[in-house]
Amino acid sequence: MSIALDGLLFAVGWAHVLLAPYTKVEESFNLHATHDVLMYGTGPSTLHNYDHFTFPGAVPRTFVGSVILAWLSKPIIQLANQQGLISQKADMQVIVRLVLATLNALGLILVRRAASRRFGRLTGVFFTFLSISQFHLPFWMGRTLPNMYALLPVNIATSFLIDRAPNSMKPPKMSTIIAIALLTFTAVVVRAEVVLFLVPVVLQSLLLKYCTITDVIKVGFVSGVLSTALTILVDSYFWGDYYTWPELTGLYFNVYQGKSAEWGTSPRAAYWTTHLPKLLLSSLPLSIVGFFLDQRIRTLLLPSFLFIGLIGGLGHKEWRFIIYVVPIFNVAAARGAKWMVSLPKRTILGRLLFLAVISLLAFNVLVTYFFTLTSIHNYPGGQALALFHQLYPQGQTRPPPHIHICNLAAQSGASLFLQENAPPYPSPSYLASAHPVTNSTQWTYNKTESLSLKALTSSKSITHLISETKPDNQVQRDWKVVASVEGFKRWDVDTSLLKAGPRDLMTKSLFDVVKMVSEEKLWILERKR
Repeated sequence: MSIALDGLLFAVGWAHVLLAPYTKVEESFNLHATHDVLMYGTGPSTLHNYDHFTFPGAVPRTFVGSVILAWLSKPIIQLANQQGLISQKADMQVIVRLVLATLNALGLILVRRAASRRFGRLTGVFFTFLSISQFHLPFWMGRTLPNMYALLPVNIATSFLIDRAPNSMKPPKMSTIIAIALLTFTAVVVRAEVVLFLVPVVLQSLLLKYCTITDVIKVGFVSGVLSTALTILVDSYFWGDYYTWPELTGLYFNVYQGKSAEWGTSPRAAYWTTHLPKLLLSSLPLSIVGFFLDQRIRTLLLPSFLFIGLIGGLGHKEWRFIIYVVPIFNVAAARGAKWMVSLPKRTILGRLLFLAVISLLAFNVLVTYFFTLTSIHNYPGGQALALFHQLYPQGQTRPPPHIHICNLAAQSGASLFLQENAPPYPSPSYLASAHPVTNSTQWTYNKTESLSLKALTSSKSITHLISETKPDNQVQRDWKVVASVEGFKRWDVDTSLLKAGPRDLMTKSLFDVVKMVSEEKLWILERKR
Protein backbone atom coordinates (compact mmCIF):
# COMPACT_ATOMS: atom_id res chain seq x y z
CA MET A 1 0.00 0.00 0.00
CA SER A 2 2.76 2.47 0.92
CA ILE A 3 4.60 1.92 -2.35
CA ALA A 4 1.37 2.34 -4.33
CA LEU A 5 0.63 5.65 -2.60
CA ASP A 6 4.16 6.86 -3.30
CA GLY A 7 3.72 5.84 -6.93
CA LEU A 8 0.55 7.90 -7.21
CA LEU A 9 2.34 11.05 -6.01
CA PHE A 10 5.10 10.48 -8.57
CA ALA A 11 2.71 9.61 -11.39
CA VAL A 12 0.42 12.61 -11.01
CA GLY A 13 3.34 15.05 -10.89
CA TRP A 14 4.85 13.47 -14.00
CA ALA A 15 1.48 13.44 -15.79
CA HIS A 16 1.09 17.20 -15.39
CA VAL A 17 4.58 17.73 -16.85
CA LEU A 18 3.85 15.55 -19.87
CA LEU A 19 0.39 17.02 -20.45
CA ALA A 20 1.68 20.61 -20.35
CA PRO A 21 5.38 20.49 -21.32
CA TYR A 22 5.77 24.20 -22.06
CA THR A 23 6.44 26.97 -19.55
CA LYS A 24 5.48 30.53 -18.67
CA VAL A 25 7.58 33.63 -18.12
CA GLU A 26 7.51 33.22 -14.32
CA GLU A 27 9.53 30.03 -14.74
CA SER A 28 11.99 31.41 -17.27
CA PHE A 29 14.88 32.53 -15.05
CA ASN A 30 15.39 29.19 -13.35
CA LEU A 31 14.57 27.23 -16.52
CA HIS A 32 17.08 29.18 -18.59
CA ALA A 33 19.67 29.08 -15.81
CA THR A 34 19.32 25.29 -15.78
CA HIS A 35 19.56 25.28 -19.59
CA ASP A 36 22.74 27.35 -19.52
CA VAL A 37 24.41 25.21 -16.85
CA LEU A 38 23.66 22.10 -18.93
CA MET A 39 24.65 23.55 -22.29
CA TYR A 40 27.61 25.79 -21.42
CA GLY A 41 28.89 24.29 -18.21
CA THR A 42 29.98 26.43 -15.27
CA GLY A 43 33.48 27.43 -16.35
CA PRO A 44 34.31 31.16 -16.09
CA SER A 45 35.00 31.42 -19.83
CA THR A 46 31.39 30.46 -20.68
CA LEU A 47 29.43 32.60 -18.23
CA HIS A 48 29.13 35.54 -20.61
CA ASN A 49 26.83 33.39 -22.78
CA TYR A 50 24.25 32.94 -20.01
CA ASP A 51 20.77 34.29 -20.67
CA HIS A 52 20.48 36.27 -17.43
CA PHE A 53 22.97 38.83 -18.70
CA THR A 54 20.58 39.59 -21.58
CA PHE A 55 17.38 39.38 -19.50
CA PRO A 56 18.48 40.06 -15.89
CA GLY A 57 15.04 40.79 -14.41
CA ALA A 58 14.21 43.37 -11.76
CA VAL A 59 16.38 41.72 -9.09
CA PRO A 60 18.95 38.91 -9.17
CA ARG A 61 17.80 35.40 -8.29
CA THR A 62 19.84 32.57 -6.91
CA PHE A 63 21.55 30.00 -9.10
CA VAL A 64 21.84 27.45 -6.29
CA GLY A 65 18.65 25.56 -7.14
CA SER A 66 19.21 25.67 -10.89
CA VAL A 67 22.78 24.37 -10.62
CA ILE A 68 21.63 21.47 -8.43
CA LEU A 69 18.73 20.70 -10.78
CA ALA A 70 21.03 20.75 -13.82
CA TRP A 71 23.54 18.44 -12.16
CA LEU A 72 20.80 16.00 -11.13
CA SER A 73 19.23 16.11 -14.60
CA LYS A 74 22.48 15.58 -16.50
CA PRO A 75 22.84 11.79 -15.92
CA ILE A 76 19.11 11.27 -16.59
CA ILE A 77 19.41 13.09 -19.92
CA GLN A 78 22.48 11.06 -20.83
CA LEU A 79 20.74 7.80 -19.94
CA ALA A 80 17.63 8.79 -21.92
CA ASN A 81 19.89 9.62 -24.87
CA GLN A 82 21.60 6.24 -24.69
CA GLN A 83 18.22 4.52 -24.69
CA GLY A 84 17.00 6.58 -27.67
CA LEU A 85 14.22 8.20 -25.64
CA ILE A 86 14.90 11.78 -26.69
CA SER A 87 15.07 13.15 -30.22
CA GLN A 88 15.20 16.93 -29.82
CA LYS A 89 16.48 19.57 -27.46
CA ALA A 90 12.95 20.28 -26.20
CA ASP A 91 12.91 16.78 -24.69
CA MET A 92 15.66 17.91 -22.33
CA GLN A 93 13.28 20.52 -20.90
CA VAL A 94 10.74 17.79 -20.16
CA ILE A 95 13.38 15.71 -18.36
CA VAL A 96 14.51 18.68 -16.28
CA ARG A 97 10.93 19.29 -15.22
CA LEU A 98 10.35 15.60 -14.50
CA VAL A 99 13.38 15.62 -12.19
CA LEU A 100 12.01 18.63 -10.32
CA ALA A 101 8.58 16.99 -10.06
CA THR A 102 10.26 13.85 -8.70
CA LEU A 103 12.08 15.82 -6.01
CA ASN A 104 8.89 17.52 -4.89
CA ALA A 105 7.03 14.21 -4.95
CA LEU A 106 9.70 12.85 -2.60
CA GLY A 107 9.02 15.77 -0.26
CA LEU A 108 5.30 14.97 -0.27
CA ILE A 109 6.07 11.31 0.37
CA LEU A 110 8.05 12.26 3.48
CA VAL A 111 5.09 14.32 4.71
CA ARG A 112 2.68 11.46 4.00
CA ARG A 113 4.80 8.93 5.86
CA ALA A 114 5.17 11.24 8.83
CA ALA A 115 1.40 11.82 8.88
CA SER A 116 0.76 8.07 8.67
CA ARG A 117 2.99 7.40 11.64
CA ARG A 118 1.43 10.10 13.80
CA PHE A 119 -2.22 10.08 12.73
CA GLY A 120 -2.67 6.58 11.33
CA ARG A 121 -2.31 4.85 7.97
CA LEU A 122 -5.74 5.94 6.74
CA THR A 123 -4.75 9.56 7.25
CA GLY A 124 -1.79 8.94 4.96
CA VAL A 125 -4.10 7.42 2.36
CA PHE A 126 -6.41 10.42 2.38
CA PHE A 127 -3.43 12.78 2.32
CA THR A 128 -2.37 11.16 -0.95
CA PHE A 129 -5.85 11.25 -2.49
CA LEU A 130 -6.35 14.88 -1.54
CA SER A 131 -2.91 15.92 -2.81
CA ILE A 132 -3.17 14.22 -6.19
CA SER A 133 -6.74 15.39 -6.80
CA GLN A 134 -5.87 19.08 -6.31
CA PHE A 135 -4.70 21.20 -9.22
CA HIS A 136 -2.11 23.75 -8.20
CA LEU A 137 0.33 21.65 -6.20
CA PRO A 138 0.63 18.71 -8.66
CA PHE A 139 0.55 20.97 -11.73
CA TRP A 140 3.22 23.36 -10.52
CA MET A 141 5.55 21.06 -8.59
CA GLY A 142 7.37 20.26 -11.84
CA ARG A 143 7.69 23.92 -12.86
CA THR A 144 10.82 25.98 -12.25
CA LEU A 145 9.30 28.69 -10.12
CA PRO A 146 11.60 29.67 -7.22
CA ASN A 147 8.74 28.64 -4.90
CA MET A 148 8.85 25.10 -6.25
CA TYR A 149 12.57 24.97 -5.45
CA ALA A 150 11.74 26.11 -1.92
CA LEU A 151 8.92 23.58 -1.57
CA LEU A 152 11.23 20.58 -1.17
CA PRO A 153 13.21 21.78 1.89
CA VAL A 154 10.03 23.20 3.43
CA ASN A 155 8.28 19.83 3.04
CA ILE A 156 11.25 18.00 4.50
CA ALA A 157 11.14 20.39 7.46
CA THR A 158 7.38 19.81 7.76
CA SER A 159 7.90 16.05 7.85
CA PHE A 160 10.36 16.44 10.74
CA LEU A 161 7.86 18.60 12.64
CA ILE A 162 5.07 16.03 12.15
CA ASP A 163 6.94 12.75 12.49
CA ARG A 164 6.54 11.21 15.95
CA ALA A 165 4.59 8.52 17.75
CA PRO A 166 0.79 9.09 17.93
CA ASN A 167 0.75 9.86 21.65
CA SER A 168 4.02 11.75 21.83
CA MET A 169 3.63 15.24 23.25
CA LYS A 170 6.59 16.67 21.36
CA PRO A 171 9.00 15.70 18.58
CA PRO A 172 12.60 14.73 19.29
CA LYS A 173 14.75 17.80 19.82
CA MET A 174 16.94 16.91 16.84
CA SER A 175 13.90 16.84 14.54
CA THR A 176 13.00 20.39 15.55
CA ILE A 177 16.57 21.57 15.11
CA ILE A 178 16.79 20.03 11.63
CA ALA A 179 13.46 21.63 10.67
CA ILE A 180 14.63 25.07 11.83
CA ALA A 181 17.93 24.64 9.97
CA LEU A 182 16.13 23.72 6.73
CA LEU A 183 13.68 26.61 6.98
CA THR A 184 16.56 29.01 7.69
CA PHE A 185 18.43 27.77 4.64
CA THR A 186 15.33 28.13 2.46
CA ALA A 187 14.64 31.68 3.65
CA VAL A 188 18.25 32.81 3.18
CA VAL A 189 18.96 31.15 -0.16
CA VAL A 190 15.74 30.41 -2.06
CA ARG A 191 12.65 32.37 -0.93
CA ALA A 192 12.80 35.09 1.70
CA GLU A 193 9.08 34.88 2.56
CA VAL A 194 9.75 31.52 4.24
CA VAL A 195 11.13 33.52 7.17
CA LEU A 196 7.50 34.41 7.96
CA PHE A 197 6.83 30.70 8.41
CA LEU A 198 10.09 30.12 10.27
CA VAL A 199 9.28 32.68 12.97
CA PRO A 200 5.99 31.04 14.11
CA VAL A 201 7.65 27.60 14.03
CA VAL A 202 10.47 28.84 16.26
CA LEU A 203 8.08 30.59 18.69
CA GLN A 204 5.89 27.51 18.95
CA SER A 205 8.91 25.28 19.48
CA LEU A 206 10.09 27.48 22.33
CA LEU A 207 6.66 27.80 23.98
CA LEU A 208 6.01 24.07 23.81
CA LYS A 209 9.59 23.30 24.90
CA TYR A 210 10.52 21.37 21.77
CA CYS A 211 13.91 23.03 22.09
CA THR A 212 15.61 25.78 24.08
CA ILE A 213 16.50 29.34 23.15
CA THR A 214 20.14 28.25 23.16
CA ASP A 215 19.34 25.55 20.61
CA VAL A 216 17.56 28.10 18.38
CA ILE A 217 20.44 30.58 18.55
CA LYS A 218 23.02 27.92 17.75
CA VAL A 219 21.16 26.33 14.84
CA GLY A 220 20.02 29.68 13.51
CA PHE A 221 23.54 31.09 13.60
CA VAL A 222 25.24 28.07 12.03
CA SER A 223 22.58 27.51 9.37
CA GLY A 224 22.26 31.23 8.66
CA VAL A 225 26.00 31.79 8.26
CA LEU A 226 26.54 28.70 6.09
CA SER A 227 23.51 29.49 3.92
CA THR A 228 24.58 33.11 3.49
CA ALA A 229 28.09 32.05 2.56
CA LEU A 230 26.71 29.55 0.04
CA THR A 231 24.42 31.99 -1.76
CA ILE A 232 26.97 34.81 -1.81
CA LEU A 233 29.70 32.48 -3.08
CA VAL A 234 27.58 30.88 -5.81
CA ASP A 235 25.59 33.91 -6.91
CA SER A 236 28.49 36.36 -6.89
CA TYR A 237 30.23 33.99 -9.28
CA PHE A 238 27.30 33.62 -11.68
CA TRP A 239 26.20 37.26 -11.57
CA GLY A 240 29.77 38.58 -11.86
CA ASP A 241 29.35 40.96 -8.94
CA TYR A 242 30.88 40.79 -5.49
CA TYR A 243 28.71 40.05 -2.45
CA THR A 244 25.56 39.22 -4.41
CA TRP A 245 22.85 37.95 -2.05
CA PRO A 246 19.71 37.63 -4.22
CA GLU A 247 17.10 37.10 -1.49
CA LEU A 248 18.35 40.05 0.55
CA THR A 249 18.29 42.20 -2.59
CA GLY A 250 14.77 41.00 -3.37
CA LEU A 251 13.65 41.68 0.19
CA TYR A 252 14.98 45.23 0.00
CA PHE A 253 13.44 45.82 -3.43
CA ASN A 254 10.02 44.28 -2.82
CA VAL A 255 9.40 45.00 0.86
CA TYR A 256 11.51 47.96 1.98
CA GLN A 257 11.14 49.88 -1.28
CA GLY A 258 7.62 48.53 -1.82
CA LYS A 259 8.27 47.74 -5.49
CA SER A 260 6.22 44.54 -5.39
CA ALA A 261 3.12 46.74 -5.35
CA GLU A 262 3.89 47.62 -8.97
CA TRP A 263 2.73 44.09 -9.87
CA GLY A 264 -0.64 44.78 -8.25
CA THR A 265 -2.05 44.70 -4.74
CA SER A 266 -4.86 42.73 -3.09
CA PRO A 267 -6.94 43.17 0.07
CA ARG A 268 -5.34 41.92 3.27
CA ALA A 269 -7.77 39.00 3.53
CA ALA A 270 -7.18 37.81 -0.07
CA TYR A 271 -5.13 34.78 1.00
CA TRP A 272 -7.99 33.59 3.20
CA THR A 273 -10.85 34.42 0.88
CA THR A 274 -9.35 33.70 -2.56
CA HIS A 275 -5.96 32.02 -2.74
CA LEU A 276 -6.23 29.42 0.03
CA PRO A 277 -9.66 28.11 -1.11
CA LYS A 278 -8.34 27.87 -4.68
CA LEU A 279 -5.25 25.96 -3.56
CA LEU A 280 -7.00 23.61 -1.15
CA LEU A 281 -10.36 22.94 -2.83
CA SER A 282 -12.04 20.20 -0.75
CA SER A 283 -9.21 20.16 1.74
CA LEU A 284 -10.49 23.44 3.14
CA PRO A 285 -13.74 22.15 4.73
CA LEU A 286 -12.09 18.84 5.67
CA SER A 287 -9.23 20.65 7.40
CA ILE A 288 -11.78 22.58 9.47
CA VAL A 289 -13.19 19.23 10.62
CA GLY A 290 -9.69 18.06 11.50
CA PHE A 291 -8.98 21.32 13.34
CA PHE A 292 -11.94 20.97 15.69
CA LEU A 293 -11.51 17.23 16.05
CA ASP A 294 -7.88 16.86 17.10
CA GLN A 295 -5.68 19.00 19.36
CA ARG A 296 -2.62 17.75 17.49
CA ILE A 297 -4.02 19.23 14.26
CA ARG A 298 -4.61 22.59 15.95
CA THR A 299 -1.00 22.63 17.09
CA LEU A 300 0.18 21.67 13.62
CA LEU A 301 -1.87 24.35 11.85
CA LEU A 302 -1.05 27.26 14.16
CA PRO A 303 2.26 28.25 12.47
CA SER A 304 0.52 28.11 9.08
CA PHE A 305 -2.25 30.41 10.31
CA LEU A 306 0.31 32.89 11.63
CA PHE A 307 2.34 32.66 8.42
CA ILE A 308 -0.68 33.51 6.27
CA GLY A 309 -1.59 36.32 8.63
CA LEU A 310 1.92 37.79 8.47
CA ILE A 311 2.40 37.51 4.72
CA GLY A 312 -1.07 38.95 4.21
CA GLY A 313 0.37 42.28 5.41
CA LEU A 314 2.26 42.59 2.11
CA GLY A 315 0.22 44.31 -0.58
CA HIS A 316 1.25 42.10 -3.51
CA LYS A 317 -0.24 38.63 -3.13
CA GLU A 318 0.05 35.49 -5.22
CA TRP A 319 -1.04 31.94 -4.47
CA ARG A 320 2.52 30.67 -4.90
CA PHE A 321 3.71 32.65 -1.88
CA ILE A 322 1.68 30.37 0.42
CA ILE A 323 2.02 27.07 -1.46
CA TYR A 324 4.19 25.75 1.39
CA VAL A 325 1.22 25.33 3.75
CA VAL A 326 -0.86 23.21 1.36
CA PRO A 327 0.65 19.87 2.49
CA ILE A 328 0.05 20.84 6.13
CA PHE A 329 -3.60 21.65 5.46
CA ASN A 330 -3.87 18.39 3.53
CA VAL A 331 -2.69 16.49 6.62
CA ALA A 332 -5.36 18.26 8.64
CA ALA A 333 -7.97 17.50 5.97
CA ALA A 334 -6.90 13.86 5.81
CA ARG A 335 -7.34 13.58 9.57
CA GLY A 336 -10.85 15.02 9.23
CA ALA A 337 -11.68 12.65 6.35
CA LYS A 338 -10.42 9.68 8.37
CA TRP A 339 -12.84 10.49 11.20
CA MET A 340 -15.73 11.00 8.80
CA VAL A 341 -15.34 7.63 7.08
CA SER A 342 -14.62 5.78 10.35
CA LEU A 343 -18.09 6.32 11.82
CA PRO A 344 -20.33 3.22 11.77
CA LYS A 345 -21.95 2.80 8.35
CA ARG A 346 -25.08 1.38 9.91
CA THR A 347 -26.04 4.86 11.06
CA ILE A 348 -27.46 7.51 8.73
CA LEU A 349 -24.82 10.01 9.89
CA GLY A 350 -22.02 7.55 9.14
CA ARG A 351 -23.33 6.92 5.63
CA LEU A 352 -23.82 10.61 4.91
CA LEU A 353 -20.32 11.56 6.08
CA PHE A 354 -18.76 8.73 4.08
CA LEU A 355 -20.66 9.92 1.00
CA ALA A 356 -19.57 13.50 1.74
CA VAL A 357 -15.88 12.54 1.68
CA ILE A 358 -16.27 10.67 -1.61
CA SER A 359 -18.18 13.62 -3.08
CA LEU A 360 -15.51 16.09 -1.98
CA LEU A 361 -12.78 14.01 -3.62
CA ALA A 362 -14.89 13.77 -6.79
CA PHE A 363 -15.32 17.54 -6.71
CA ASN A 364 -11.52 17.93 -6.58
CA VAL A 365 -11.09 15.67 -9.58
CA LEU A 366 -13.73 17.53 -11.60
CA VAL A 367 -12.29 20.97 -10.87
CA THR A 368 -8.76 19.76 -11.54
CA TYR A 369 -9.86 18.30 -14.87
CA PHE A 370 -11.14 21.67 -16.07
CA PHE A 371 -8.13 23.57 -14.68
CA THR A 372 -5.71 21.14 -16.32
CA LEU A 373 -7.49 21.22 -19.67
CA THR A 374 -7.44 25.01 -19.54
CA SER A 375 -3.73 25.06 -18.77
CA ILE A 376 -2.82 22.61 -21.53
CA HIS A 377 -4.20 25.14 -24.03
CA ASN A 378 -2.59 28.14 -22.35
CA TYR A 379 0.95 27.89 -23.77
CA PRO A 380 0.61 29.14 -27.36
CA GLY A 381 4.23 30.31 -27.53
CA GLY A 382 5.59 26.83 -26.99
CA GLN A 383 3.10 25.37 -29.45
CA ALA A 384 3.95 28.01 -32.05
CA LEU A 385 7.71 27.49 -31.90
CA ALA A 386 7.31 23.69 -31.98
CA LEU A 387 5.01 24.06 -35.00
CA PHE A 388 7.51 26.38 -36.67
CA HIS A 389 10.20 23.69 -36.48
CA GLN A 390 7.80 21.19 -38.04
CA LEU A 391 6.97 23.56 -40.89
CA TYR A 392 10.62 24.45 -41.57
CA PRO A 393 12.87 21.41 -41.08
CA GLN A 394 16.49 22.15 -40.32
CA GLY A 395 18.65 22.65 -43.42
CA GLN A 396 15.73 22.81 -45.86
CA THR A 397 15.13 26.57 -45.77
CA ARG A 398 17.38 29.03 -47.60
CA PRO A 399 18.43 31.43 -46.32
CA PRO A 400 18.29 30.14 -42.73
CA PRO A 401 15.31 31.70 -40.94
CA HIS A 402 15.71 34.87 -38.93
CA ILE A 403 12.63 34.54 -36.74
CA HIS A 404 11.30 37.21 -34.43
CA ILE A 405 9.48 35.84 -31.38
CA CYS A 406 6.93 38.28 -29.98
CA ASN A 407 6.45 39.00 -26.28
CA LEU A 408 3.40 36.77 -25.89
CA ALA A 409 5.20 33.84 -27.48
CA ALA A 410 8.28 34.37 -25.33
CA GLN A 411 6.12 34.57 -22.21
CA SER A 412 4.03 31.49 -23.01
CA GLY A 413 6.46 28.74 -23.83
CA ALA A 414 9.11 29.75 -26.39
CA SER A 415 12.00 28.91 -24.08
CA LEU A 416 15.69 28.42 -24.88
CA PHE A 417 15.20 24.65 -24.84
CA LEU A 418 12.94 25.05 -27.88
CA GLN A 419 15.54 26.98 -29.91
CA GLU A 420 16.71 23.88 -31.75
CA ASN A 421 18.79 25.40 -34.55
CA ALA A 422 21.02 27.99 -32.89
CA PRO A 423 23.77 27.86 -30.28
CA PRO A 424 24.18 26.37 -27.79
CA TYR A 425 23.82 22.91 -29.28
CA PRO A 426 23.52 19.78 -27.15
CA SER A 427 26.61 17.64 -26.90
CA PRO A 428 26.39 14.09 -28.36
CA SER A 429 26.13 12.73 -24.82
CA TYR A 430 22.87 14.71 -24.43
CA LEU A 431 21.41 14.26 -27.92
CA ALA A 432 23.01 11.83 -30.32
CA SER A 433 20.48 12.62 -33.05
CA ALA A 434 21.18 16.35 -33.11
CA HIS A 435 21.68 17.71 -36.63
CA PRO A 436 25.11 19.21 -37.32
CA VAL A 437 24.71 22.95 -37.76
CA THR A 438 27.15 25.28 -39.49
CA ASN A 439 27.19 29.03 -39.78
CA SER A 440 25.46 28.73 -43.16
CA THR A 441 22.52 26.80 -41.68
CA GLN A 442 22.31 28.47 -38.27
CA TRP A 443 19.02 30.14 -37.42
CA THR A 444 18.54 33.45 -35.64
CA TYR A 445 15.97 33.60 -32.84
CA ASN A 446 15.22 37.25 -32.13
CA LYS A 447 13.36 38.23 -28.94
CA THR A 448 13.82 42.00 -29.14
CA GLU A 449 10.99 43.51 -27.12
CA SER A 450 8.53 46.34 -27.74
CA LEU A 451 8.70 46.32 -31.53
CA SER A 452 5.51 47.06 -33.45
CA LEU A 453 4.31 44.81 -36.24
CA LYS A 454 5.00 47.67 -38.67
CA ALA A 455 8.62 47.91 -37.51
CA LEU A 456 9.07 44.16 -37.73
CA THR A 457 7.60 43.81 -41.20
CA SER A 458 9.76 46.70 -42.40
CA SER A 459 12.95 44.98 -41.28
CA LYS A 460 15.12 43.65 -44.12
CA SER A 461 16.84 40.97 -42.03
CA ILE A 462 13.81 39.25 -40.45
CA THR A 463 12.43 36.45 -42.63
CA HIS A 464 9.76 35.00 -40.30
CA LEU A 465 7.57 36.22 -37.48
CA ILE A 466 5.67 34.68 -34.62
CA SER A 467 3.29 37.57 -34.08
CA GLU A 468 0.66 38.27 -31.45
CA THR A 469 -0.90 40.91 -33.72
CA LYS A 470 -3.23 39.60 -36.38
CA PRO A 471 -1.85 40.67 -39.77
CA ASP A 472 -4.09 42.95 -41.78
CA ASN A 473 -4.41 43.07 -45.57
CA GLN A 474 -1.59 45.58 -45.90
CA VAL A 475 0.85 43.32 -44.04
CA GLN A 476 -0.26 40.32 -46.08
CA ARG A 477 0.83 42.01 -49.30
CA ASP A 478 4.44 41.27 -48.35
CA TRP A 479 3.99 38.52 -45.77
CA LYS A 480 2.28 35.14 -46.01
CA VAL A 481 0.31 33.72 -43.09
CA VAL A 482 1.70 30.20 -42.79
CA ALA A 483 -0.27 29.08 -39.73
CA SER A 484 -1.99 30.30 -36.61
CA VAL A 485 -2.00 28.91 -33.08
CA GLU A 486 -5.07 28.93 -30.90
CA GLY A 487 -5.21 29.21 -27.13
CA PHE A 488 -7.74 29.11 -24.35
CA LYS A 489 -10.29 31.93 -24.23
CA ARG A 490 -13.10 30.85 -21.89
CA TRP A 491 -15.51 28.11 -20.93
CA ASP A 492 -19.05 28.36 -22.31
CA VAL A 493 -22.21 26.75 -21.00
CA ASP A 494 -24.71 25.59 -23.63
CA THR A 495 -27.85 26.91 -21.95
CA SER A 496 -30.08 25.44 -24.67
CA LEU A 497 -29.23 21.94 -23.41
CA LEU A 498 -30.12 22.96 -19.88
CA LYS A 499 -33.62 23.74 -21.12
CA ALA A 500 -34.03 20.30 -22.66
CA GLY A 501 -36.32 17.75 -21.13
CA PRO A 502 -35.03 15.33 -18.48
CA ARG A 503 -34.94 12.43 -20.94
CA ASP A 504 -32.88 14.38 -23.52
CA LEU A 505 -30.61 15.78 -20.83
CA MET A 506 -29.79 12.31 -19.54
CA THR A 507 -28.28 11.44 -22.93
CA LYS A 508 -25.79 14.33 -22.63
CA SER A 509 -22.58 14.44 -20.65
CA LEU A 510 -21.22 17.36 -18.68
CA PHE A 511 -18.84 18.06 -21.55
CA ASP A 512 -21.76 18.51 -23.93
CA VAL A 513 -23.02 21.28 -21.67
CA VAL A 514 -19.68 22.92 -20.81
CA LYS A 515 -17.34 23.53 -23.74
CA MET A 516 -13.99 25.19 -24.13
CA VAL A 517 -13.79 28.18 -26.45
CA SER A 518 -10.45 28.88 -28.12
CA GLU A 519 -9.24 31.82 -30.14
CA GLU A 520 -6.26 32.60 -32.34
CA LYS A 521 -3.40 33.86 -30.20
CA LEU A 522 -0.35 33.80 -32.48
CA TRP A 523 0.35 33.90 -36.21
CA ILE A 524 3.37 32.47 -38.04
CA LEU A 525 4.32 34.75 -40.93
CA GLU A 526 6.84 34.27 -43.73
CA ARG A 527 8.19 37.06 -45.90
CA LYS A 528 7.17 36.62 -49.52
CA ARG A 529 10.03 36.18 -51.96
